Amino acid sequence: MTSLTTPIGAVLPRRAVLAAGLALGMPGILRAQGVAGARPITIIVPYTPGAPPDIIARAVGDGMSRRLGRPVVVENRPGASGNIGTEAVARAAPDGNTLLVQATTLAMNVSLFRRLPYDPVGSFAPIATLMETEGTLALNATTGGTGLAELLSRAKARPGALNYASPGVGTPHHLAMELFKRRAGVDLTHVPYRGLAGAITDILAGHVATMFIHTPQAVELARDERVRVVAVTSETRLPYLPSIPTLAEQGVAGVVMRDWYGLFAPAGTPPETLAQLNEAANAVLKNPDALRSLVSQGYEIVGGSPDGLRERVAVAIPRWAAVVKDAGITAE
Repeated sequence: MTSLTTPIGAVLPRRAVLAAGLALGMPGILRAQGVAGARPITIIVPYTPGAPPDIIARAVGDGMSRRLGRPVVVENRPGASGNIGTEAVARAAPDGNTLLVQATTLAMNVSLFRRLPYDPVGSFAPIATLMETEGTLALNATTGGTGLAELLSRAKARPGALNYASPGVGTPHHLAMELFKRRAGVDLTHVPYRGLAGAITDILAGHVATMFIHTPQAVELARDERVRVVAVTSETRLPYLPSIPTLAEQGVAGVVMRDWYGLFAPAGTPPETLAQLNEAANAVLKNPDALRSLVSQGYEIVGGSPDGLRERVAVAIPRWAAVVKDAGITAE
């Protein structure tokens, strides 16, 4: 088991450090009382440092620490498509001291694994949806082409010859590409990596032709001449990538890669504790300055009630189950 425990503000990749520091200017506010104990609250992120859930956990966790008057520590436990860290929270004491930041993957894994060590609905108490991100299609300019039409032409001329990257089997990036393949009528070969960093490195180097990637990473990639961001999966163009057309505009409709990131506690956490955690998280999300940089990169602030996050999980489970079944994907 891999466990990387770091207090907010510890040495991390540049993007994670930036995100963690965003809320430091937040003015002092009254402490909320009642979250059990005086020890630090641990937010477990079941992915590597610098991944979107990690960045979000650090930015929001720092503000929550100030709101609650308690230290908040982010602990990275990556592995098994997020199952290692997620299971740890499912088995933790329901006292508000151990929380989870998870993504849409929580709902996807039900269909990808024959047996899960947790129930994505029954094992957790939702606190709040934190943020959402949209998806984009990126190409290596040499091996993938400079536009969607060129990628499709190359893929149809040589079925299976072009490779696409993802951070792993069953990730949103993988499932979005499987949707794309069916909608576009092309055959591309999957190359799964152990995390996003390796996938990005290889699309920059031209070892893979294409991949789906979330908007925050696409904003960075769009600055590199070796890569072309050629489409977004949203219904309309995005304000921070206004020159990038949608897939539907270019004749490939029905590809979804809009992912949410939520804050959860173990099932059985007292309602009053959940209410205090929800209030603290929403207070951070409503601060116009604390998350300004994340918004500029393509993270969309959500917030809201536990019921809102509960509904997102319930809707996502059958939606992605259909994609997994149609594509014959298994993570085992």
